[in-house]
Amino acid sequence: MCGITGIFNLDNELISSDVLQKMTDSLSHRGPDGEGLFRDKHIGLGHRRLAILDLSQKGHQPMMTSNKRYIISYNGEIYNYLSLKTELESFGYHFQSNTDTEVILTAYSKWGKDCLSKFNGMFAFAIWDSKKKELFLARDRYGIKPLYYTKKNNIFLFASEIKAFLAHPSYKVEVDQEGLLEYMTFQNFISEKTLYKNVFILPAGSFLKINLYSKDIKIKPYWDFYFQSPNKVKDEREYLEELDRLFVQAVNRQLISDVEVGSYLSGGMDSGSISAIASKKIVNMKTFTVGFDIKSASQYEITFDERENALKLSKLFKTDHHDFLLKAQDMQKIIKSLSWHIEEPRVGQCYPNYYAAKLASKYVKVVLSGTGGDELFCGYPWRYYNAIFGSRFNEYKDHYYSFWQRLIPPYLVNETFEPIWDEIKHINTKEIFENIFKNHANKKNSHSEQINHCLYFEAKTFLHGLLLIEDKISMAHGLETRVPFLDNDLVDFAQTLPINLKIKNLDEALSISRKDLLLSKSKFYNKTNDGKIILRKMMGKYIPKLITNGIKQGFSAPDATWFQKENRDYLQSLLFTENAKIYKFLKKNIIHQLINEHFDNKINNRLLIWSLINLENWMKLFL
Repeated sequence: MCGITGIFNLDNELISSDVLQKMTDSLSHRGPDGEGLFRDKHIGLGHRRLAILDLSQKGHQPMMTSNKRYIISYNGEIYNYLSLKTELESFGYHFQSNTDTEVILTAYSKWGKDCLSKFNGMFAFAIWDSKKKELFLARDRYGIKPLYYTKKNNIFLFASEIKAFLAHPSYKVEVDQEGLLEYMTFQNFISEKTLYKNVFILPAGSFLKINLYSKDIKIKPYWDFYFQSPNKVKDEREYLEELDRLFVQAVNRQLISDVEVGSYLSGGMDSGSISAIASKKIVNMKTFTVGFDIKSASQYEITFDERENALKLSKLFKTDHHDFLLKAQDMQKIIKSLSWHIEEPRVGQCYPNYYAAKLASKYVKVVLSGTGGDELFCGYPWRYYNAIFGSRFNEYKDHYYSFWQRLIPPYLVNETFEPIWDEIKHINTKEIFENIFKNHANKKNSHSEQINHCLYFEAKTFLHGLLLIEDKISMAHGLETRVPFLDNDLVDFAQTLPINLKIKNLDEALSISRKDLLLSKSKFYNKTNDGKIILRKMMGKYIPKLITNGIKQGFSAPDATWFQKENRDYLQSLLFTENAKIYKFLKKNIIHQLINEHFDNKINNRLLIWSLINLENWMKLFL
């Protein structure tokens, strides 16, 4: 796991060694174990190393092929690299190290872009072809590892984190106002935009080429999610046995490491099952939980502290367990550091994850996470129920789009963005939403297939956002996070499962949930155990029924209450002042109105408030 960056001067101007060094230094937290630079006239690659495999100097990057044609700067882990190494050796290739870096570089020299379909793991890398004068960038299937790029005039920059661009004299931070509207609609960026003008993220499952001679950026996908129920349904027992085999295989694959591996253990089903499997291979494995001080929490929030269940699981698996109690004011202590590291607001509250990574990094360099289980196996049933109201695909999209307008109420959008409305009024956020489905060939409209549409959308957008935040939070502490649920074989299997093995009693649940939704004050979260049915059954082999039958809840602090009470003064000092930077873009009285509705317990606006906190701190740091 590492940090990568680079400069490509398309006008043939020489690369500045000082600038390349500063860009690489900005990523030092991602790679405290070493650094490297490659520079050749108009191309420069930088690398910061977090040593996980082959800790020797043989793993130093940027790495070059023996014929000096290809040079790589790489971030990630390829879990099947040993089998690929054997395959390449059968073609006569020889290796100097025991790194997956050398396997990727050799695979690219053998198969070109087709090597991407062979990798099972997480990665973002850049390869310079000195013969073609061509730069090749690629990201893993799911977008576990980030990769950003920007181009101005004839200067092309890329990096694991946007902050590297700040070290280049050609780049100046400006707010992408269209991106701001996108974020304040979805609490996420679901296009390739970021909050930084002219900075884009390379889409997951895609590669980019840019050549010295053509100078054009060419981006192409090499993989995409495709959720579809099978034409022929097998016996449930067969699915259970295959899921069990693939899950165990996925966890064991991701234990490959030359440093110690630990695991998050939230007290829930996904991390619990991962810890159960991993602890069979790692004696006295270290596990980590962050809990919450719930003295002031509402009745709804008192279950958010999962330390008790985590401790029970730790005793069952015989792990070396560590936990941390998070209190209301702890958010304020790290919010500036958090905003610096995540660089741009995405998805929901994440400061508890920051503390979890900080805790884990004191003991291990690699940690396993349960991210991905919900998106593959229907962990959010209340979301899907919001979308399924009709039989037409367009009707489905209308309802689901309405659900994903998470922050600013639609009727207030024009007024809220009044300071910049003339610049952004041409943007149609519904078109941004619908664009996600443009390459999704499966347009069947049964309730089951509409849920598959939901899974597709959330894997492409919400999961992607979670992965980006997890990467930056863990790498802020020099920690590598691995996600066994996003093993290629397990993902391919999960996409073809019948929906009735993921959600129980779908039609009954829909009729009940629709009534509840009409009465509910919040469309964003409902506690349920309707989802992940086959996963619950399979995991019954490894963890107690108390956990597998439990109600689904996310990893979240009781912020709805903390924003009203312990953190109220902080919110007022940050967002109710004349010099708050967000009011250059958002109308102050509307934002105050929405915050006060939360203070007065009229509407739960915790998602909006968290986003405003994050946005204001981002603007103070980067603008």
